[in-house]
Amino acid sequence: MPSTLEKIGYRISDTAIRGFLGAMRLLPYDTRLHVTGLFGAHVLAPLTGARRRIRKNLALVMPDLSGQDIRRLTRAVPYNMGRSAMEHFSPDEFAARIRQIDIEGPGLQALETAHKNGQGALLVTGHFGNYMAVRAAFVARGYNMGGLYKPMSNPYFNAHYVTAFLRHGEPMFERSRRGMAAMVRFLRKGGWVGIVLDQRMNDAPILSFMGKPARTSLSVAELALKYDVLAIPAYGIRQPDGNYRIVIEAPIAPDTPEAMTQALNDSLEAQIRAHPEQWMWTHNRWKNAGNTV
Repeated sequence: MPSTLEKIGYRISDTAIRGFLGAMRLLPYDTRLHVTGLFGAHVLAPLTGARRRIRKNLALVMPDLSGQDIRRLTRAVPYNMGRSAMEHFSPDEFAARIRQIDIEGPGLQALETAHKNGQGALLVTGHFGNYMAVRAAFVARGYNMGGLYKPMSNPYFNAHYVTAFLRHGEPMFERSRRGMAAMVRFLRKGGWVGIVLDQRMNDAPILSFMGKPARTSLSVAELALKYDVLAIPAYGIRQPDGNYRIVIEAPIAPDTPEAMTQALNDSLEAQIRAHPEQWMWTHNRWKNAGNTV
C-alpha cells in the first residue's frame, strides 16, 4: 500500500497530467499531437533524463551512428512517444483516422482464415510506432480483438489510463494472474489479443535483440503452442504525414518457445533498424543480461 506521502504525490501528478491532457484536447487533433510531441521532445525528455538513456542504448546496439543521427534520434524518439500518448487519450479521432487505412502484409490471409475457423491469435508488437494502431484497425472492421496492458504505478491516473484503453475497444486484460486467466479463456474461444513483447523481464531467458543479449519472456510462444493459436508480428508504422501503415507479417512457425521468441525479436529488430525514431529507446531493454548500459 502506498504511504500517505506517496498518495499525495500520486494525486498531484494525476491532477497535473489530467490538466495537461484536458488543455491539449481543446486543440485540433493534428495540432494536439504535434504540440504534445514537441512537449515530450523538448521538455519531458531533458527533465527526465530520457535523452541520456536514448544515447546510451544507441551506443550499445547501433554504435556506428553519426553524431548528427544521434542528436536527431534523441529528439525524434520522445516526439513519437508524445504523439503516441496523446493518440491514446484521443480515442475517437484516432479510431476515425485508423478506420480509413488498409491493412496489409502476408499474415492478413492467415488471420482471415483463423477468424473463419474460430482460431485465436496473438498479434505481437513492440513499443514501436503506435502499437494501438493495429488493434484499432481490426476493431474498426468488426473483429473481436482484445489487448493486454500493464497497470500504471499511479493508481489514480491508472483509472483514467484504463478508461481510455477501453474506449479504443474491449476487452482489455490486466497483466495479472486474473487478467491472464481471462485472456486465455478469450483466446480459446477464438479471440485475438494484441501483446507488446519488448519489455524486459528480469527472470526471463536471455535471447538476442539488436545483436545484444536481452531477457525476453517466452510467454507468447508458450501460449501459441499450448492453445494452438497463431503468433503473428504486427506493426503500426507511423508515416511522414501522420498516418500509419498497418503491416501484418507472416505467422511465426511452430517451434520451440525459444526459437519462436527469437523470430519475434528478429522481426521487431528489422522494423527498428528501418525506423529507429519510432522505437521507445528509453527502455532499459538490455539490463541484467550481461551488457554494460
